[in-house]
Amino acid sequence: MLFTRIGARLALSTALLSFAAVVLQFRAWRWLVCIPRRRLVSLFVFAFIGAVLTGSPARAKKIETGFLDRTVSLAGTEYKYQVFVPENWTRKQKWPIILFLHGAGERGEDGLVQTQVGIGRAIRMDRSRFPAVVVLPQCRKEVWWSQSPMDDVAMKALEAATKEFHGDPQRTYLTGLSMGGYGTWHLAGKYPGRFAAIVPICGGILMPDISREQSPDDAKPYTDAAAKIGKNTPVWIFHGGDDPAVPVAESRRMNEAMKALDADVHYTEYPGVGHNSWDNAYTEAELMTWLFSKSSNAKPNK
Repeated sequence: MLFTRIGARLALSTALLSFAAVVLQFRAWRWLVCIPRRRLVSLFVFAFIGAVLTGSPARAKKIETGFLDRTVSLAGTEYKYQVFVPENWTRKQKWPIILFLHGAGERGEDGLVQTQVGIGRAIRMDRSRFPAVVVLPQCRKEVWWSQSPMDDVAMKALEAATKEFHGDPQRTYLTGLSMGGYGTWHLAGKYPGRFAAIVPICGGILMPDISREQSPDDAKPYTDAAAKIGKNTPVWIFHGGDDPAVPVAESRRMNEAMKALDADVHYTEYPGVGHNSWDNAYTEAELMTWLFSKSSNAKPNK
């Protein structure tokens, strides 16, 4: 409080000194030329305002970057989510934008825990690898990303962040891990052509228990899913070879289904790696370069 008062007095003193100098100048000018008194008073008022403004330093509005809190509303319910904004963000250009879907362990309502795993963790390790706006919604407990209303919540958060942070509709990407990997396949099929590329990690089409009972010869669930996505969406699939939670067969079958469409598909399987293949995936040296090289013909939402 003391420093605030001292600062205010110094600013006022500076303004008064500036005003006094202006008064002396005006007196000298009036001695040289005849200025009507009423007009002179008006000039004094403007001079004093200018002196005060000169004595008070202007404060530029700081652009917020890093992980920011945001909220989206759907059907009268509010959902918290996070947006990562790179340090060099500027509104003078359009930015790549990534939608990230977390796994089942990060479900909740705090709006924060989903930033601690997957792409959020990778960003904190090396922000320079992510020159993009990243949207991190949070799924509620007892539901999945592939279920309503959470798929709509994720898309609404993406749309809001795209508008606020100048996201590029033609460079919009989708990725997710585990439950979010399932959600990635789901949203890519529900909105074909919306994403310039997708990166599903240890996800799948059939639930794990059903997948384990699935005949290796029954490819229909996967070919149907691939057909919804289409061959024009580039895909990079990641999975751990020893995943005990989601059978690696899910990713293998989707890889084959996308290849059958002649799609641009990459497949990386980590031998000996369990369910957590996302730490390996998001630190792959070539992943972000590959991702940002892709663009689509998606149109902005009106």
